[in-house]
Amino acid sequence: MPDFRDVFSVAYAAGLDGAGWLQQRRLEAAEAVGTAELPSAAEEEWRYSPVAKLSLEAYLPAPSGGTNGAAGAGDLLGSLRDRWGVLSALVVTFDGHLVSTQITPAAAAAGLAVRPLGDEPEPAGALGGVLGEPSDVFGLMNDAFCSAPVLLEIPRGARLTDPVAVVNVVSAPSLAVFPRLSVVVGDGAEAQVVNAFLSGPQEAFVVPVAELTVGPAARLQYLTLQELGPQAVGIEQTAATVASQGHLAIGLAAVGGGYARSRVDCTLSGRGATGDMSAMYFGDRDQVLDFRTFQNHSAPDTNSNLLFVGAVEDRARSIYSGLIRVGPEARGTDAQQTNRILKLSEGVWADSVPNLEIENNDVRCAHASSVGPIDEDHRFYLESRGVPPDVAERLIVEGFFGEVRGRLPVQSVAAGLDEVVRAKIGPGR
Repeated sequence: MPDFRDVFSVAYAAGLDGAGWLQQRRLEAAEAVGTAELPSAAEEEWRYSPVAKLSLEAYLPAPSGGTNGAAGAGDLLGSLRDRWGVLSALVVTFDGHLVSTQITPAAAAAGLAVRPLGDEPEPAGALGGVLGEPSDVFGLMNDAFCSAPVLLEIPRGARLTDPVAVVNVVSAPSLAVFPRLSVVVGDGAEAQVVNAFLSGPQEAFVVPVAELTVGPAARLQYLTLQELGPQAVGIEQTAATVASQGHLAIGLAAVGGGYARSRVDCTLSGRGATGDMSAMYFGDRDQVLDFRTFQNHSAPDTNSNLLFVGAVEDRARSIYSGLIRVGPEARGTDAQQTNRILKLSEGVWADSVPNLEIENNDVRCAHASSVGPIDEDHRFYLESRGVPPDVAERLIVEGFFGEVRGRLPVQSVAAGLDEVVRAKIGPGR
Protein backbone atom coordinates (compact mmCIF):
# COMPACT_ATOMS: atom_id res chain seq x y z
CA MET A 1 0.00 0.00 0.00
CA PRO A 2 1.41 3.45 -0.89
CA ASP A 3 2.39 5.72 1.97
CA PHE A 4 1.78 9.47 1.98
CA ARG A 5 5.40 10.00 3.07
CA ASP A 6 6.55 8.65 -0.29
CA VAL A 7 4.92 11.62 -2.03
CA PHE A 8 5.24 14.29 0.65
CA SER A 9 8.95 13.75 0.83
CA VAL A 10 12.24 15.54 1.46
CA ALA A 11 12.88 15.44 -2.29
CA TYR A 12 9.67 17.32 -3.02
CA ALA A 13 10.41 19.94 -0.33
CA ALA A 14 13.92 20.41 -1.78
CA GLY A 15 12.43 21.25 -5.18
CA LEU A 16 10.40 24.24 -3.92
CA ASP A 17 11.69 27.73 -4.63
CA GLY A 18 12.76 30.15 -1.92
CA ALA A 19 15.62 31.75 -0.05
CA GLY A 20 18.18 29.64 1.77
CA TRP A 21 16.61 30.06 5.20
CA LEU A 22 13.18 29.00 3.87
CA GLN A 23 14.56 25.99 2.03
CA GLN A 24 16.42 24.84 5.14
CA ARG A 25 13.27 25.21 7.23
CA ARG A 26 11.33 23.13 4.73
CA LEU A 27 13.94 20.36 4.64
CA GLU A 28 14.02 20.02 8.41
CA ALA A 29 10.23 19.83 8.57
CA ALA A 30 10.09 17.33 5.69
CA GLU A 31 12.54 15.06 7.50
CA ALA A 32 10.26 15.20 10.55
CA VAL A 33 7.24 14.33 8.39
CA GLY A 34 9.09 11.19 7.31
CA THR A 35 8.95 9.78 10.85
CA ALA A 36 5.66 11.34 12.03
CA GLU A 37 2.39 9.50 12.53
CA LEU A 38 -1.15 10.67 12.02
CA PRO A 39 -2.79 11.79 15.27
CA SER A 40 -5.30 9.51 16.94
CA ALA A 41 -8.82 10.17 18.17
CA ALA A 42 -7.57 8.78 21.49
CA GLU A 43 -5.65 12.05 21.96
CA GLU A 44 -7.68 14.72 23.77
CA GLU A 45 -7.14 17.37 21.08
CA TRP A 46 -8.44 14.96 18.41
CA ARG A 47 -11.21 13.42 20.46
CA TYR A 48 -14.29 12.44 18.40
CA SER A 49 -12.41 13.26 15.18
CA PRO A 50 -12.49 10.90 12.16
CA VAL A 51 -8.79 11.60 11.58
CA ALA A 52 -8.03 7.85 11.44
CA LYS A 53 -10.11 7.60 8.26
CA LEU A 54 -8.01 10.11 6.30
CA SER A 55 -6.15 8.68 3.29
CA LEU A 56 -3.38 11.19 2.64
CA GLU A 57 -1.85 8.95 -0.01
CA ALA A 58 -4.80 9.91 -2.25
CA TYR A 59 -3.44 13.45 -2.72
CA LEU A 60 -0.56 14.97 -4.66
CA PRO A 61 1.30 18.15 -3.77
CA ALA A 62 1.08 21.13 -6.09
CA PRO A 63 3.70 21.07 -8.87
CA SER A 64 6.73 23.09 -7.83
CA GLY A 65 7.04 24.85 -11.18
CA GLY A 66 4.05 27.12 -10.64
CA THR A 67 0.58 27.24 -12.15
CA ASN A 68 -1.11 28.55 -15.25
CA GLY A 69 -4.23 29.37 -13.23
CA ALA A 70 -3.84 33.16 -13.38
CA ALA A 71 -6.67 33.40 -15.91
CA GLY A 72 -9.04 31.52 -13.61
CA ALA A 73 -7.93 33.69 -10.73
CA GLY A 74 -8.74 36.75 -12.84
CA ASP A 75 -12.33 35.57 -13.20
CA LEU A 76 -12.47 35.12 -9.45
CA LEU A 77 -11.30 38.67 -8.78
CA GLY A 78 -14.27 40.12 -10.61
CA SER A 79 -16.79 38.02 -8.69
CA LEU A 80 -15.22 38.88 -5.37
CA ARG A 81 -15.35 42.60 -6.07
CA ASP A 82 -19.11 42.25 -6.55
CA ARG A 83 -19.52 40.11 -3.43
CA TRP A 84 -17.21 41.90 -1.01
CA GLY A 85 -17.09 45.47 -2.19
CA VAL A 86 -14.10 47.76 -1.72
CA LEU A 87 -10.86 46.14 -0.51
CA SER A 88 -7.54 47.62 0.56
CA ALA A 89 -5.75 44.70 -1.05
CA LEU A 90 -6.54 41.39 -2.73
CA VAL A 91 -4.05 38.50 -2.67
CA VAL A 92 -4.82 35.30 -4.58
CA THR A 93 -3.16 31.90 -4.38
CA PHE A 94 -4.20 29.37 -7.03
CA ASP A 95 -3.46 25.66 -6.58
CA GLY A 96 -0.85 26.46 -3.96
CA HIS A 97 0.98 29.27 -5.78
CA LEU A 98 0.81 33.03 -5.38
CA VAL A 99 -0.60 34.43 -8.64
CA SER A 100 -1.88 37.92 -7.87
CA THR A 101 -1.33 40.77 -5.41
CA GLN A 102 -3.24 44.04 -5.76
CA ILE A 103 -2.95 46.92 -3.28
CA THR A 104 -4.87 50.17 -3.56
CA PRO A 105 -2.86 53.41 -3.61
CA ALA A 106 -4.46 54.50 -0.34
CA ALA A 107 -3.42 51.28 1.43
CA ALA A 108 0.08 51.49 0.01
CA ALA A 109 0.33 55.10 1.20
CA ALA A 110 -0.73 53.96 4.67
CA GLY A 111 2.22 51.56 4.67
CA LEU A 112 0.51 48.21 4.03
CA ALA A 113 3.10 45.69 2.87
CA VAL A 114 2.17 42.37 1.25
CA ARG A 115 5.00 40.11 0.18
CA PRO A 116 5.94 36.46 -0.18
CA LEU A 117 8.14 35.10 2.58
CA GLY A 118 10.81 33.83 0.24
CA ASP A 119 13.19 36.78 0.28
CA GLU A 120 16.40 37.28 2.18
CA PRO A 121 16.93 38.05 4.96
CA GLU A 122 14.60 35.97 7.10
CA PRO A 123 11.88 38.15 8.67
CA ALA A 124 12.35 37.52 12.38
CA GLY A 125 9.58 35.31 13.74
CA ALA A 126 7.41 35.55 10.62
CA LEU A 127 7.15 31.74 10.46
CA GLY A 128 6.66 29.99 13.77
CA GLY A 129 7.07 33.09 15.92
CA VAL A 130 3.50 32.79 17.20
CA LEU A 131 2.70 29.13 16.55
CA GLY A 132 5.97 27.73 17.86
CA GLU A 133 6.91 24.19 16.93
CA PRO A 134 4.24 22.27 14.98
CA SER A 135 2.16 20.11 17.30
CA ASP A 136 1.26 17.39 14.76
CA VAL A 137 2.06 16.02 11.32
CA PHE A 138 -0.23 18.52 9.60
CA GLY A 139 1.68 21.47 11.02
CA LEU A 140 4.91 19.83 9.91
CA MET A 141 3.50 19.35 6.41
CA ASN A 142 2.61 23.02 6.17
CA ASP A 143 6.14 23.97 7.24
CA ALA A 144 7.66 21.55 4.74
CA PHE A 145 5.47 21.98 1.67
CA CYS A 146 4.09 25.52 1.68
CA SER A 147 5.29 26.99 -1.60
CA ALA A 148 3.97 30.54 -1.11
CA PRO A 149 3.99 31.83 2.49
CA VAL A 150 2.62 35.39 2.59
CA LEU A 151 3.34 38.21 5.05
CA LEU A 152 0.95 41.11 5.69
CA GLU A 153 2.45 43.99 7.65
CA ILE A 154 0.45 46.96 8.91
CA PRO A 155 2.91 49.50 10.32
CA ARG A 156 2.70 51.38 13.61
CA GLY A 157 -0.26 53.78 13.73
CA ALA A 158 -1.67 52.86 10.30
CA ARG A 159 -5.44 52.71 9.79
CA LEU A 160 -6.82 50.65 6.91
CA THR A 161 -10.43 51.62 6.26
CA ASP A 162 -11.17 48.65 3.95
CA PRO A 163 -10.40 44.93 4.40
CA VAL A 164 -7.41 43.04 3.06
CA ALA A 165 -8.56 39.78 1.42
CA VAL A 166 -6.41 36.69 0.91
CA VAL A 167 -8.15 34.11 -1.28
CA ASN A 168 -6.84 30.56 -1.65
CA VAL A 169 -8.36 28.61 -4.54
CA VAL A 170 -7.94 24.89 -5.29
CA SER A 171 -9.02 23.77 -8.76
CA ALA A 172 -6.98 20.67 -9.69
CA PRO A 173 -8.30 17.24 -8.62
CA SER A 174 -6.68 15.37 -5.72
CA LEU A 175 -4.40 18.32 -4.99
CA ALA A 176 -2.79 19.05 -1.62
CA VAL A 177 -2.06 22.70 -0.80
CA PHE A 178 -0.54 24.29 2.29
CA PRO A 179 -1.41 28.01 2.52
CA ARG A 180 0.56 30.04 5.05
CA LEU A 181 -0.24 33.57 6.19
CA SER A 182 1.45 35.82 8.75
CA VAL A 183 -0.27 39.05 9.80
CA VAL A 184 1.63 41.62 11.86
CA VAL A 185 -0.26 44.67 13.13
CA GLY A 186 2.02 47.34 14.56
CA ASP A 187 1.54 49.44 17.70
CA GLY A 188 -1.75 51.34 17.59
CA ALA A 189 -2.57 50.20 14.05
CA GLU A 190 -5.97 48.97 12.86
CA ALA A 191 -6.77 46.47 10.11
CA GLN A 192 -9.34 43.98 8.82
CA VAL A 193 -8.21 40.77 7.14
CA VAL A 194 -10.25 38.06 5.40
CA ASN A 195 -8.66 34.68 4.70
CA ALA A 196 -10.81 32.58 2.35
CA PHE A 197 -10.51 28.97 1.16
CA LEU A 198 -12.45 27.83 -1.90
CA SER A 199 -12.54 24.63 -3.96
CA GLY A 200 -14.83 22.90 -6.44
CA PRO A 201 -16.49 19.47 -6.32
CA GLN A 202 -13.24 17.53 -6.73
CA GLU A 203 -11.22 15.95 -3.91
CA ALA A 204 -8.72 18.28 -2.26
CA PHE A 205 -6.52 18.42 0.83
CA VAL A 206 -6.11 21.93 2.25
CA VAL A 207 -3.89 22.53 5.29
CA PRO A 208 -3.70 26.26 6.10
CA VAL A 209 -1.76 27.90 8.93
CA ALA A 210 -2.16 31.54 9.98
CA GLU A 211 -0.14 33.45 12.57
CA LEU A 212 -1.49 36.74 13.90
CA THR A 213 0.55 39.26 15.89
CA VAL A 214 -1.37 42.18 17.39
CA GLY A 215 0.85 44.88 18.87
CA PRO A 216 0.23 47.19 21.86
CA ALA A 217 -3.06 49.11 21.54
CA ALA A 218 -3.52 47.66 18.03
CA ARG A 219 -6.81 46.31 16.67
CA LEU A 220 -7.27 43.46 14.22
CA GLN A 221 -10.46 41.97 12.83
CA TYR A 222 -9.69 38.60 11.23
CA LEU A 223 -12.30 36.48 9.42
CA THR A 224 -11.76 32.99 7.98
CA LEU A 225 -14.19 31.85 5.28
CA GLN A 226 -14.16 28.11 4.65
CA GLU A 227 -16.17 27.30 1.51
CA LEU A 228 -14.44 24.13 0.36
CA GLY A 229 -16.14 21.59 -1.86
CA PRO A 230 -18.03 18.59 -0.47
CA GLN A 231 -15.12 16.16 -1.06
CA ALA A 232 -12.40 18.38 0.34
CA VAL A 233 -10.53 17.79 3.58
CA GLY A 234 -9.48 20.95 5.38
CA ILE A 235 -7.28 21.01 8.49
CA GLU A 236 -6.68 24.60 9.54
CA GLN A 237 -4.79 26.18 12.43
CA THR A 238 -4.71 29.81 13.54
CA ALA A 239 -2.40 31.01 16.31
CA ALA A 240 -2.54 34.55 17.65
CA THR A 241 -0.87 36.68 20.28
CA VAL A 242 -2.20 40.00 21.58
CA ALA A 243 -0.02 42.57 23.36
CA SER A 244 -0.97 45.07 26.07
CA GLN A 245 -4.29 46.88 25.40
CA GLY A 246 -4.53 45.22 21.98
CA HIS A 247 -7.79 43.86 20.64
CA LEU A 248 -8.26 40.86 18.35
CA ALA A 249 -11.58 39.64 16.97
CA ILE A 250 -11.34 36.26 15.23
CA GLY A 251 -14.28 34.95 13.23
CA LEU A 252 -14.82 31.59 11.52
CA ALA A 253 -17.48 30.94 8.90
CA ALA A 254 -17.56 27.29 7.82
CA VAL A 255 -20.04 25.76 5.42
CA GLY A 256 -17.93 23.47 3.22
CA GLY A 257 -15.66 20.45 3.27
CA GLY A 258 -16.29 16.76 3.76
CA TYR A 259 -14.15 16.90 6.90
CA ALA A 260 -13.15 20.40 7.97
CA ARG A 261 -11.26 21.11 11.17
CA SER A 262 -10.36 24.51 12.60
CA ARG A 263 -8.11 24.99 15.60
CA VAL A 264 -7.64 28.47 17.08
CA ASP A 265 -5.10 29.36 19.78
CA CYS A 266 -5.42 32.92 21.07
CA THR A 267 -2.87 34.03 23.69
CA LEU A 268 -3.45 37.27 25.56
CA SER A 269 0.13 38.07 26.47
CA GLY A 270 -0.10 41.73 27.53
CA ARG A 271 -2.00 43.42 30.32
CA GLY A 272 -5.47 44.55 29.29
CA ALA A 273 -5.46 42.55 26.05
CA THR A 274 -8.75 41.34 24.57
CA GLY A 275 -9.35 38.35 22.30
CA ASP A 276 -12.86 37.58 21.08
CA MET A 277 -13.84 34.56 18.96
CA SER A 278 -17.02 33.86 17.03
CA ALA A 279 -18.04 31.17 14.58
CA MET A 280 -21.00 30.50 12.32
CA TYR A 281 -21.19 27.05 10.73
CA PHE A 282 -23.69 24.82 8.96
CA GLY A 283 -23.16 21.17 8.05
CA ASP A 284 -25.35 18.97 5.88
CA ARG A 285 -25.19 15.65 4.03
CA ASP A 286 -22.23 13.71 5.56
CA GLN A 287 -20.10 16.69 6.54
CA VAL A 288 -18.00 16.71 9.70
CA LEU A 289 -17.21 20.18 11.07
CA ASP A 290 -14.63 20.08 13.86
CA PHE A 291 -13.63 23.07 16.04
CA ARG A 292 -11.00 23.28 18.80
CA THR A 293 -10.39 26.56 20.62
CA PHE A 294 -7.89 27.69 23.23
CA GLN A 295 -8.36 30.99 25.07
CA ASN A 296 -5.00 31.46 26.77
CA HIS A 297 -4.81 34.19 29.42
CA SER A 298 -1.23 34.76 30.52
CA ALA A 299 -1.33 38.42 31.64
CA PRO A 300 -3.43 40.40 34.15
CA ASP A 301 -6.77 42.06 33.35
CA THR A 302 -7.29 40.25 30.06
CA ASN A 303 -10.68 39.54 28.48
CA SER A 304 -12.02 36.96 26.06
CA ASN A 305 -15.51 36.15 24.85
CA LEU A 306 -16.30 33.17 22.62
CA LEU A 307 -19.60 32.50 20.84
CA PHE A 308 -19.81 29.56 18.40
CA VAL A 309 -23.18 28.85 16.77
CA GLY A 310 -23.83 26.01 14.35
CA ALA A 311 -26.50 23.87 12.74
CA VAL A 312 -26.38 20.33 11.36
CA GLU A 313 -28.84 18.40 9.22
CA ASP A 314 -29.12 15.15 7.22
CA ARG A 315 -26.26 12.96 8.56
CA ALA A 316 -23.80 15.74 9.37
CA ARG A 317 -21.70 15.88 12.52
CA SER A 318 -20.45 18.81 14.58
CA ILE A 319 -17.58 18.65 17.07
CA TYR A 320 -16.65 21.44 19.45
CA SER A 321 -14.03 21.35 22.19
CA GLY A 322 -12.87 24.52 23.90
CA LEU A 323 -10.49 25.38 26.73
CA ILE A 324 -10.19 28.56 28.74
CA ARG A 325 -6.71 28.49 30.27
CA VAL A 326 -5.84 31.08 32.94
CA GLY A 327 -2.20 31.25 34.01
CA PRO A 328 -0.96 32.02 37.52
CA GLU A 329 -0.12 35.65 36.60
CA ALA A 330 -3.45 36.36 34.91
CA ARG A 331 -5.35 37.89 37.82
CA GLY A 332 -8.41 39.88 36.84
CA THR A 333 -9.20 37.64 33.87
CA ASP A 334 -12.73 37.81 32.47
CA ALA A 335 -13.43 34.91 30.08
CA GLN A 336 -16.66 33.56 28.59
CA GLN A 337 -17.24 30.56 26.32
CA THR A 338 -20.56 29.62 24.67
CA ASN A 339 -21.34 26.99 22.04
CA ARG A 340 -24.83 26.42 20.62
CA ILE A 341 -25.74 23.72 18.11
CA LEU A 342 -29.09 23.29 16.38
CA LYS A 343 -30.02 19.77 15.24
CA LEU A 344 -32.30 19.86 12.20
CA SER A 345 -32.52 16.11 11.45
CA GLU A 346 -32.74 12.87 13.40
CA GLY A 347 -29.58 11.44 11.85
CA VAL A 348 -27.15 14.17 12.94
CA TRP A 349 -24.63 14.03 15.78
CA ALA A 350 -23.17 16.88 17.82
CA ASP A 351 -20.46 16.89 20.48
CA SER A 352 -19.79 19.94 22.65
CA VAL A 353 -17.10 19.89 25.34
CA PRO A 354 -16.22 23.16 27.12
CA ASN A 355 -13.34 23.15 29.62
CA LEU A 356 -11.71 25.43 32.19
CA GLU A 357 -8.13 25.36 33.50
CA ILE A 358 -7.62 28.10 36.10
CA GLU A 359 -4.48 28.83 38.12
CA ASN A 360 -5.51 32.13 39.71
CA ASN A 361 -8.36 32.79 42.13
CA ASP A 362 -9.02 36.41 41.13
CA VAL A 363 -10.85 35.64 37.89
CA ARG A 364 -14.30 35.56 36.37
CA CYS A 365 -14.83 32.64 33.98
CA ALA A 366 -17.90 30.85 32.65
CA HIS A 367 -18.82 28.38 29.95
CA ALA A 368 -22.11 27.22 28.46
CA SER A 369 -23.14 24.64 25.91
CA SER A 370 -26.45 23.68 24.33
CA VAL A 371 -27.34 21.02 21.74
CA GLY A 372 -30.88 20.40 20.63
CA PRO A 373 -33.62 20.58 17.99
CA ILE A 374 -35.77 23.56 17.06
CA ASP A 375 -37.81 24.82 20.01
CA GLU A 376 -41.37 23.62 19.43
CA ASP A 377 -42.76 26.65 21.28
CA HIS A 378 -41.10 28.92 18.74
CA ARG A 379 -42.49 26.83 15.88
CA PHE A 380 -45.99 26.82 17.40
CA TYR A 381 -45.89 30.59 17.96
CA LEU A 382 -45.20 31.28 14.29
CA GLU A 383 -47.57 28.64 12.90
CA SER A 384 -50.40 29.83 15.17
CA ARG A 385 -50.10 33.22 13.48
CA GLY A 386 -50.51 31.78 10.01
CA VAL A 387 -46.88 31.21 9.04
CA PRO A 388 -46.56 28.00 6.94
CA PRO A 389 -44.48 25.26 8.65
CA ASP A 390 -41.61 25.35 6.14
CA VAL A 391 -41.38 29.14 6.34
CA ALA A 392 -41.57 29.03 10.13
CA GLU A 393 -38.63 26.65 10.33
CA ARG A 394 -36.58 28.77 7.93
CA LEU A 395 -37.25 31.89 10.00
CA ILE A 396 -36.25 30.11 13.20
CA VAL A 397 -32.97 28.87 11.72
CA GLU A 398 -32.11 32.29 10.29
CA GLY A 399 -32.91 33.87 13.65
CA PHE A 400 -30.76 31.31 15.43
CA PHE A 401 -27.73 32.60 13.53
CA GLY A 402 -28.64 36.26 13.90
CA GLU A 403 -26.65 37.07 17.03
CA VAL A 404 -23.40 35.45 15.94
CA ARG A 405 -23.62 36.82 12.39
CA GLY A 406 -23.79 40.30 13.84
CA ARG A 407 -20.71 39.61 15.98
CA LEU A 408 -18.47 38.29 13.23
CA PRO A 409 -15.55 40.57 12.35
CA VAL A 410 -15.32 42.34 8.98
CA GLN A 411 -19.05 42.90 8.71
CA SER A 412 -18.79 44.22 5.16
CA VAL A 413 -17.85 40.68 4.14
CA ALA A 414 -19.70 38.71 6.81
CA ALA A 415 -23.03 40.18 5.67
CA GLY A 416 -22.82 37.97 2.58
CA LEU A 417 -23.05 34.88 4.78
CA ASP A 418 -26.81 35.38 5.14
CA GLU A 419 -27.25 34.19 1.55
CA VAL A 420 -24.89 31.26 2.15
CA VAL A 421 -26.98 30.12 5.12
CA ARG A 422 -30.22 30.50 3.16
CA ALA A 423 -28.76 28.30 0.42
CA LYS A 424 -27.83 25.67 3.01
CA ILE A 425 -31.32 25.73 4.53
CA GLY A 426 -32.73 25.10 1.05
CA PRO A 427 -36.12 25.80 -0.53
CA GLY A 428 -37.84 23.07 1.47
CA ARG A 429 -37.88 25.23 4.59
